[in-house]
Amino acid sequence: MNGDGYLLMVWSPAGYTLREMEGNPPQPGHEFEDDGRILVVNKVGASPLPGDNRACAFSVGN
Repeated sequence: MNGDGYLLMVWSPAGYTLREMEGNPPQPGHEFEDDGRILVVNKVGASPLPGDNRACAFSVGN
């Protein structure tokens, strides 16, 4: 799974969801809304998928 874009690990009370996104990953501190919740990117790191060289942005609830 190599390609353009990045992965976004989205937090929810039920657990995390991994999404494929286009463009460049957001910077830590970036806030966004998902399903009525405000989430914050707390770090950008390596993809959790084997053999995937895309970055992954990890979010937490705010």
